[in-house]
Amino acid sequence: MGLMKVFSGSEILATALKAKLEEAGIETLMKNNNQSNIILGSNGSIAVELFIDESKYGKADPVITDFKMSL
Repeated sequence: MGLMKVFSGSEILATALKAKLEEAGIETLMKNNNQSNIILGSNGSIAVELFIDESKYGKADPVITDFKMSL
């Protein structure tokens, strides 16, 4: 059981995708890099990453595709 990154971007969009995936019964893990960006002096353009269990990708793919198409 490995993790697969399915999104990288703003916290607002990551939270919206997380909600859609969880509505479909897919557990997610959100990694927030804001603190490390502050420490490293980065501009923080990519702050959040969203991961799922790679075995759930087949179920998650249509949800992710629909989400990206709605942007």
